[in-house]
Amino acid sequence: MTVRRILLILSCVFSCLAVQAAAQSLTLTTVTREPFSLARDGVDTGFSIDLWNEIADALNYETEIVRVGQFGEMFEMLDAGTADIAAANISITAAREASYDFTQPIFAAGLQIMVRPTGTGISVWSVILNPQLLLAVVGAFAALMACGMLMWVFERRDQEYFKGTARESAFPAFWWALNLVVNGGFEERMPRSPMGRVFGVLLVVSSLFIVSIFVATITANMTVGAIKSNVSGLNDLYDKRVGTISGSTAADTLETRDLRYVDFNSLDTMLDAFEIGYLDAIVFDAPILAYYANTRGRGKAELVGSVFLPENYGFVMQSGSPLAEDINRALLRLVEDGTYDNIRRKWFGN
Repeated sequence: MTVRRILLILSCVFSCLAVQAAAQSLTLTTVTREPFSLARDGVDTGFSIDLWNEIADALNYETEIVRVGQFGEMFEMLDAGTADIAAANISITAAREASYDFTQPIFAAGLQIMVRPTGTGISVWSVILNPQLLLAVVGAFAALMACGMLMWVFERRDQEYFKGTARESAFPAFWWALNLVVNGGFEERMPRSPMGRVFGVLLVVSSLFIVSIFVATITANMTVGAIKSNVSGLNDLYDKRVGTISGSTAADTLETRDLRYVDFNSLDTMLDAFEIGYLDAIVFDAPILAYYANTRGRGKAELVGSVFLPENYGFVMQSGSPLAEDINRALLRLVEDGTYDNIRRKWFGN
């Protein structure tokens, strides 16, 4: 082997070693926010993660991904210097920009409201089980029992049906009063005593009003309930139990509007609370809610109203990070060559 060939081989070896040595190792922190960041079969993926992997390949970065449990933990890792970059559905805001560096926007989003599908917010049973209506029903049963027993007092000496002790006649008397109110007649058990006849006529006339009022009350409650269950914007949420993620831009918006809300640290916990009916509505990032409504929440949730508080997502780094310029250039190249559009279509369709 000639000296020239040996030098050529050594040159290639050193070139490869130099390229490997030039590969920069970074730590990326993320949190599960489908479809932007998730773990599927043990592999980190999602729109933001796939986009970052393309950037990392273009810049020869080796990336260690650390998945945390809560959104705020990503910023804590950046503050502590244990992560170089954070990726998920991170909104670019003035307050965050004051403490961190963001890349160019990677996704245009905003906030939206999610509720249960129209028509599932109220049912006949939800109206019947209304505490006020239940109290009225209990009162009506007590009144029927009292009227039946009063008729027993008047009629126990005049007809066989009402003969017997008070305990023995309690249910027959109640049944007689119930039939009177519902059917508006006495059938074969027409009162025979003078007081019984007067009292019976009063009951027949009263029953017309009682039944009408009862039906009208149920109808009114269902109508009011249907109106209240209709949500089209933030102004319709003041009498609802609303959920969002603590520390999010959605939480800031609700506080600005003086809207009370239940805050959650975990997206899955919030969605579970929505599914079991603990929450009437969720205010959060529109693309995440849309993804849920079309996958896990299909048939159980729908988005209402338009997107409000438009915001952009970006990758976030420590303030003054030397990575920002290179990452932005690589991101722009991915937009120009169509790679960005391919990733977006993969997760959001056309």
